[in-house]
Amino acid sequence: VALNCANLTENLLESQLFGHKKGAFTGAEKDQKGLLAEAEKGTLFLDEVTEIPLALQAKLLRVLQEREYSPIGETKVIPFDVKIISASSLSLEQAVAEGKFREDLRYRLEVMPIHLPPLRERHADKGILFEYFLQNQLARHGYGALDIDEAVYTCIDSYHWPGNVRELVN
Repeated sequence: VALNCANLTENLLESQLFGHKKGAFTGAEKDQKGLLAEAEKGTLFLDEVTEIPLALQAKLLRVLQEREYSPIGETKVIPFDVKIISASSLSLEQAVAEGKFREDLRYRLEVMPIHLPPLRERHADKGILFEYFLQNQLARHGYGALDIDEAVYTCIDSYHWPGNVRELVN
């Protein structure tokens, strides 16, 4: 289950994560299961985790530490068994230094950090990724393989890719 933390307000993000009970707030017309419940026995991916507001980070820290949560408007706690994977375009270390992220939450999330260098630093991967994405698009639209000129690969390798892999895909 995936959640982009950058696209939601604090209240909506909290409701998405933990769920809510009917009547818990204006517009809560029915009980809503949160993504922690949806991901039970699986994995929850928090994309752009450094965008979570600090107040909600404190709640998330407690939830991760205790391995239980309460939907908004509910008093009982619900245990959960979910693996958490998080990602951010900003390193957690940098976000902590800038006061945007709680250091204690960083240590909860950064158990096995994986640093993925930007595409511009991964020369060997550029051509492989280009071919992969191109073949997917060709197959999607019913075309066969293409013969790619070597000049295309030279261009791809020399380009800086400020938009990273998303730019290459598009």
